[in-house]
Amino acid sequence: MPRSLLNLVFTLLLLGCSEPPQDKVGLKEESASLEDSISEIKASEATIYSSSNSKKIIFNKTGDASEIIIPEEWFDTPAAKKFLFTGKNDYVGNPEMIALGKKRYNMWSCSQCHGPTAGGQVGPGLTGPNFNHKKNTTNHGMFETIWAGTNGGMGAKGFGLMTPDDGIKPDELLKIIAFIRSNGALTGNE
Repeated sequence: MPRSLLNLVFTLLLLGCSEPPQDKVGLKEESASLEDSISEIKASEATIYSSSNSKKIIFNKTGDASEIIIPEEWFDTPAAKKFLFTGKNDYVGNPEMIALGKKRYNMWSCSQCHGPTAGGQVGPGLTGPNFNHKKNTTNHGMFETIWAGTNGGMGAKGFGLMTPDDGIKPDELLKIIAFIRSNGALTGNE
């Protein structure tokens, strides 16, 4: 069992044992304390993933499999840092992040080709079960495809690829992927 998960379980046990039940105000305070504890654990996970002992995942272009170089400092949130070392997207299943991802999906005009729910339109569906690129069954693979584009007509969307100061940043892309996954059966974290 990962250390961060053990810490969470231990924290939850301690919070449950510390005092007898309180009134509703006390429960709200305890809930806030629990949320703070969870936030601290996620922040410590990001530190663990960014340590020199961890190995970053390698990104490759969908078109020619050449390596994509993305500066580590662009992975500037706990979720993005964790993704850089695991390929897992913490935003999948999070309603707040899915809503933000939907806004970005529409802002970047993804819906023009892939449809309003990513099921396909002029461009292919992104929700499965069939994918134009098998690697898109994972969040790591879908990230690569969207970041660097394809040979089939979709241009690169990653920050700095079309112009040096524009494009989707890693954290935004993870939110977009969370929205896409919310419309299909796969989480991409399998």
